Amino acid sequence: MIIRAHERVFETRHEMRGGKGDVSLAQIPSQALAKHVRLVSELTIPPGAGIGTHVHNEETEYFLIIEGIGTVDDNSVSAQVQPGDVLVTGGGARHNIENHLNAPLRLIAIIVTEA
Repeated sequence: MIIRAHERVFETRHEMRGGKGDVSLAQIPSQALAKHVRLVSELTIPPGAGIGTHVHNEETEYFLIIEGIGTVDDNSVSAQVQPGDVLVTGGGARHNIENHLNAPLRLIAIIVTEA
């Protein structure tokens, strides 16, 4: 199966999970996802925006950074992430991500459920 760029589901979320600003998503349609995959999406976080702190119970979320530099709170540990880095959050842990630079932050988010 090939999902063309224009076939993805595009949306903008304002203050996503209590974060700042707008985050743009380009998601793979849900009907194309495997049973235990809840989300596969390219996210673009503009300067000054971010995704608020949230918990992942009974699922794991992967953030693969593809462009830009972000600041994450990885279960109460603050760190900077850059292209090629992967943030893995699951098992009841929490995280957030913010873009404090003057260029967009782009990442791929994948959420896999445990059951």
